[in-house]
Amino acid sequence: MKRREFLNRVSLAGIGLSVINSPFLIGCQVYQAEVQSAEFKDLVKELLKDWCDGMISHQIINPENPELHGALSCPACDHIHGRCMDAVYPFLYMADSTGDQKYLDAAILVMNWAENNVSQDDGSWTVIANPNSWRGITVFGAIALAEALYYHSHVLDEATRKAWTDRLRRAANYVYETFDMTFTNINYGYTGVFALNLFGRLLKEPVFTERSHEMAKEVKNFFTVPNKLLWGEAKPIDRQSPKGLYGVDLGYNVEESLNGVVMYALQENDQEMLKLLEESMASHMEFMLPDGAWDNSFGTRHNKWSYWGSRTSDGCQVGYGMMAGRNPVFGTVAYKSTQLLKECTADGLLHGGPHYVSHGIKPCIHHTFAHAKPLAAVLDAGEKLPEITLNNRLPREKVYGVKHFPEILTWLVSKGPWRGTVTSYDMLYIEDRPIQQATGGSLAVLFHEKAGLLFAASMARYIIVESNNFQHYHGEEFALTPRIEITEDDDWFTNLYDLKAEVSYSEDVDKIRFDVETYIQNEARQKLHGNRSHFKLSYVFLDDKLEISAKPAEGNSPESTPALVLPIASVNTEVVVQPSPRRIEILKEHGTIVLESNVPLWIKPIEGGRAFNLVPGVEAVPVFAHFDSDIANEIVVTLQVV
Repeated sequence: MKRREFLNRVSLAGIGLSVINSPFLIGCQVYQAEVQSAEFKDLVKELLKDWCDGMISHQIINPENPELHGALSCPACDHIHGRCMDAVYPFLYMADSTGDQKYLDAAILVMNWAENNVSQDDGSWTVIANPNSWRGITVFGAIALAEALYYHSHVLDEATRKAWTDRLRRAANYVYETFDMTFTNINYGYTGVFALNLFGRLLKEPVFTERSHEMAKEVKNFFTVPNKLLWGEAKPIDRQSPKGLYGVDLGYNVEESLNGVVMYALQENDQEMLKLLEESMASHMEFMLPDGAWDNSFGTRHNKWSYWGSRTSDGCQVGYGMMAGRNPVFGTVAYKSTQLLKECTADGLLHGGPHYVSHGIKPCIHHTFAHAKPLAAVLDAGEKLPEITLNNRLPREKVYGVKHFPEILTWLVSKGPWRGTVTSYDMLYIEDRPIQQATGGSLAVLFHEKAGLLFAASMARYIIVESNNFQHYHGEEFALTPRIEITEDDDWFTNLYDLKAEVSYSEDVDKIRFDVETYIQNEARQKLHGNRSHFKLSYVFLDDKLEISAKPAEGNSPESTPALVLPIASVNTEVVVQPSPRRIEILKEHGTIVLESNVPLWIKPIEGGRAFNLVPGVEAVPVFAHFDSDIANEIVVTLQVV
């Protein structure tokens, strides 16, 4: 057996070593770390090549039509994404690293398309080929072009290099003249800090560098107390909710905003900022699920949650990867995220969730060209990239009870094999629009260490928030967040719209119990007349099971039949059986999910056998338990994995 194979298989804890600091043990650990770090880079290289080849297969070659020639067509959308020019960086990386002409051709084609279709006189690029569309995305394209030139301009001929550099200068001027920390959502300001610093270095323009320093002074002003979560994903950026909370979105934070200021702080060796970022990233890391998914069930921009992250951001690999030298667990974050991205990739494109392929949903190409950029950046970091290993467990892989994040009114639960998220966060992305992430005291996420994902919240109703960046779904709409609901006169009332739900919990050695007091209401925040909206929910976590119960509050006598709805995440190839009216079994690869209730359980018939929601790209078995006063005045459903 080769030495590498031996070290990968042997259990060091079981070979009788009693000296913890023995040279042999230390040598084995170092060697294993080196192997894993090399394997991470191989994973990144393979995935980047797969994505670049996938994007090239969708590049439009039609010289007779300059409105299309060189653009990346999108399998899911009926328009060209103006930001497809971001692919210039991964394409140029591949051209340089492989010497294959097709990647250089692809980079030149996509830049030519952008110049012909989305380039504006003020130096900006627009999000689609419409001069009246959003121009703020210029900062992302400019970073991609700048990094392509910074690392790989030597593969270009002199004329192209000069043209691209001149074009970058125009974009840099636009960012310089337009951006500040409150330009719009915080991801733009934070990204702008890095962008201007990069422009200054590449273009040798001190004015850009100085501006980045000025903006960087404000970075420290956007972190919550006590957990230092980044806030500012709301409109307007500094708006507070009725409960006094700011707009926090995990997806944008970990996949875009933090990346930018990390790269700035490392470049400037700003130790004060690096310390702050390390603390903030550790708090954000608490929300990564054991399979590498980012739990953004509660986030203000949850509407873009794609399980692995956010649909139009870049990815966490740069920020967490480059900071792994300060906290080795950050390396595990980068590694596991990349593994999950690979699992959600098919035919060369990143799909918007784990069940897109099984449900026959086409991928939006935006996911791929955005998330390819940090992979190229990781590889270009070279020796500056710290070791990236899986030697350290994520926080949610550990059993710790309950962690409370008061600044987002969200609780993380870790009891035995169960991992859960309970939330009553009341901050909406736009105040007067019901773009509704999980709230209302819902059990927004449930994960089992053996069986995997069980609950994954969706928007209450799927709303196209950004017409140029959202997919349309033509199947039956179904919310995936567990809930209480009643439909009366075609109006839907549910706790998913309750922004005032009250949550309490108790914890002891044997169990963790959450109690929720909520009022079901419709999208307009209207309640049922009388006391009929008032309900109580509870979640009891034990080592061997989870008990979910629901009942009308005292004095509440519903006229319609309320239901407890439990959409169990399940790909459509998994077998579902109902051996009795009160028992349902879902056969998964690593265990059988068993639901038992004190009232009959019912599976809503849906074409294909599964409900599906684009947020977060998950299929589910839609299980209902209806109140029946003749049987019991409280519904109790038990979940087990056997």
